[in-house]
Amino acid sequence: MKINFARLMEHAAVRWADREALVNIERNRRYSYRELHALTNRIVNMMRDRLALRRGDSYLCILDNDNLSLLHTWTVLKGDAAAAFTNLRDSIDEHRWQVDFLRPKVVFLENDLLARYYPMLRESGVTVVCMDPVPTEFAHADGLYGFWDLLEDVSGDDPGVESDIHADPLLYRFTGGTTGRSKCAAYTMDNWLACRDAFFAEAEHAINPDARVLHMAPVSHGSGLYFLPTLFRGGCTITQNLPDLKAWCRNVEAEKATVGALVPTVLYWLLDLPEASDHDLSSLQTIYYGAAPISPAKLERLQARFGNIFLQIYGSTECLQPVALLPKKDHIVGAGHLASAGRLASTAEVIVAGEDGQRLPPGATGEVWIRSRATISGYFRNPEGTAAEFTNGFWKSGDLGYVDEQGFLYIVDRKKDMIITGGFNVYAIEVEAALNAHPAVSNSTVVGVPHEEWGEAVHAEVVLKAGEQATAAELIDHVKGMLGRYKAPKTVAFVDALPVSAVGKVLRRQVRDKYWTGQTRRVS
Repeated sequence: MKINFARLMEHAAVRWADREALVNIERNRRYSYRELHALTNRIVNMMRDRLALRRGDSYLCILDNDNLSLLHTWTVLKGDAAAAFTNLRDSIDEHRWQVDFLRPKVVFLENDLLARYYPMLRESGVTVVCMDPVPTEFAHADGLYGFWDLLEDVSGDDPGVESDIHADPLLYRFTGGTTGRSKCAAYTMDNWLACRDAFFAEAEHAINPDARVLHMAPVSHGSGLYFLPTLFRGGCTITQNLPDLKAWCRNVEAEKATVGALVPTVLYWLLDLPEASDHDLSSLQTIYYGAAPISPAKLERLQARFGNIFLQIYGSTECLQPVALLPKKDHIVGAGHLASAGRLASTAEVIVAGEDGQRLPPGATGEVWIRSRATISGYFRNPEGTAAEFTNGFWKSGDLGYVDEQGFLYIVDRKKDMIITGGFNVYAIEVEAALNAHPAVSNSTVVGVPHEEWGEAVHAEVVLKAGEQATAAELIDHVKGMLGRYKAPKTVAFVDALPVSAVGKVLRRQVRDKYWTGQTRRVS
């Protein structure tokens, strides 16, 4: 089945022509539905006519929220070349690997990255497009263009692209890898339309024509899932670039934001932030959160301050929809469901599977498997990863949990060696690989340990080589340089030896277990 997405967006542009559709706070850009539709048409036409991006080609976006919003799903789904979203905060080494893996024809880049990234990208034969005016020192650089220069005199007419909603990959996103490197999730148009539909299928959701959704978390990741539901309900998307909670409070007041999306860690910070009292935040009607359950004690304080406006979502990179939701009515301390990930969504097929792959009865713990229109069919250029994690259309999440008799999903442990810290996924093996690359390190293991604010914190146990020395701070900085700040350990313990199996494999779980003794859950 084929769809011209530009026509779908045209319906929204006609219906809500002069309503505000997109606000970029830091760059002070505002677009109505009519203007956003015309602009995204122009971008797709520019990509085809001036950058020669066609079906089978790809382009990579290393962008902040303001700029990525112009190239988000409402643009991607109109075109035939495939976009790739990456985390702006990843290291240059990670981005270099992504470029080598994906082999994009074009990279859209923030101007402040040009000095470091331009040589690497040109060595790879990539055309570079900077999103703000080209700096003077790069005025005559080969293969470098300014985004707004490229858009001059480009038509805003329908690009006329039809895509097979099930077969044509239109967007890639990178997710952490259990074997060291990221995996690349490939999405079709129907995966994203399923995401839109899933929000509307639930009895309680916050996306309506009056919604003003403020994005502070990266829209390249989970926050971006709200774009299409907001677009097709006539609401407004508002982007903030910096992860600055004080600025978020100012922006809620100034923009009369009704919806926010924050991880529990940030919600806890909000409780003690003076600006949360200094600014009028009364416009907020719903705050979505995910990545971890919320602390009952902190929830009581949050509700005393903001009211019962909290809604939890459980989902994943591999399934672009809420898989379980804990609505406001269940955010009652002592009501019994607060420790759950929520009630199973009506649009996702979820089973808890035993070791034999068979469905387990309610109350029995096993691996959570997910299948829906929003579930990807596999990983791009990674048949081994696809074979390991997908079966009969189900994605095997690696989360261990159970579903109770009332349909609430509880996550109790994690089968994969993944750490969720402050809403970001970190895979232990890639941090270990970075640590082991340090010349003083003989071996290491990395685990998630309980942390009051972050849910889990990345912790490393390290064995140094005989006669070598290194400090915890030195090793943490080393990992930051290779992987980025959020993947680096928060703490490092030096040990004489690590527990190993009979064949010499480090027993990571044995190290992890000693930090979770006495906890009812084995994850954040």
